[in-house]
Amino acid sequence: MKHRRRIGIDVIVPFVLVALVFGGLVWQKYREAGQLPDAPPGQQGAALVQKVVLFYANDEGQLYREAREVERCGDRSNCLRSLLEELFSGPISDLTNIYPEWTTVNNAKIENDLAVIDLGGDFVEGLAAGSSAEMLAVYGIVNTVCTNLPEITKVQISIDGNRQARLRHLDLSDPLVPYRELEAPQLQPSQERS
Repeated sequence: MKHRRRIGIDVIVPFVLVALVFGGLVWQKYREAGQLPDAPPGQQGAALVQKVVLFYANDEGQLYREAREVERCGDRSNCLRSLLEELFSGPISDLTNIYPEWTTVNNAKIENDLAVIDLGGDFVEGLAAGSSAEMLAVYGIVNTVCTNLPEITKVQISIDGNRQARLRHLDLSDPLVPYRELEAPQLQPSQERS
């Protein structure tokens, strides 16, 4: 009987230690997700990583910021594409992903102060129904791009090369500027949930 109890303890103790370490790492990553970067990506020194701000939905149906570390990039168009791919990978916190799971970026380029983003038709097909869902997804993209690349003031979104694209409720034919009214007010560190 004593031998059997010893085997149980030998299994439980390492399991608990691994669970505590893993839980601590997940908690640290979750806490970092809510922190905003101090400077835009192009101004953070020569580090190999940079912080970016991505927009997802909170429980109230507003855009909410999630900070994330990504690899530093050099070329502006490559930075734009990498930023979009990171955005479409979904949140790492408890925010809601408002972008279709299989969204593809056909092309992403920067023309002066305009970001031109061509998304695959899977973006339209996978969007949740309703004008609010379309607004959150489209302006989540626009606000993410303009927040992280401050030299960009407007974003043109096309679908499979069609610059006159129209979603069910939202016209994408003209370039869009950030819509900050959709953003939830950010909590100060003393107001953050524990």
